[in-house]
Amino acid sequence: MYTYKEMTIEHYDQAIRLWERTPGMGLSEEVDSRKAISTYLQRNPGLSYVCLDENENLIGTVLCGNDGRRGFMYHVAVDTAHRGRSIAKTLIRFSLQQLRHAGIMKCHLMVLDDNEIGNRFWASQGWQRRDHILLYSSSTF
Repeated sequence: MYTYKEMTIEHYDQAIRLWERTPGMGLSEEVDSRKAISTYLQRNPGLSYVCLDENENLIGTVLCGNDGRRGFMYHVAVDTAHRGRSIAKTLIRFSLQQLRHAGIMKCHLMVLDDNEIGNRFWASQGWQRRDHILLYSSSTF
């Protein structure tokens, strides 16, 4: 019923529409642009995945990459009509397996603090919330 594939830039249009309609998803015009996602996928081959339904509609995503030391996941999303079918778990498992294969032993992700659905999901999957770490951001220009 579902097909899982490595994410390519050809999936971008459907992916951005999924991300835009996913509650709690933090998007940025700059880093979520087609060009930025294309660069990310090229720098992190074989780590990001999509799930397609029987009509080739994109219904799930995981962006994953690493810095050579730690893995990072972004935009884990499943269309609301398809939730509860282990799609996110499968996407995550594929990315974690590839990180392990690359010698990366730990993966991090960021969830907005007011994203109740996301926080509940990650806690239910056994991911450890790191309250003692603060995230700082800066523009590079």
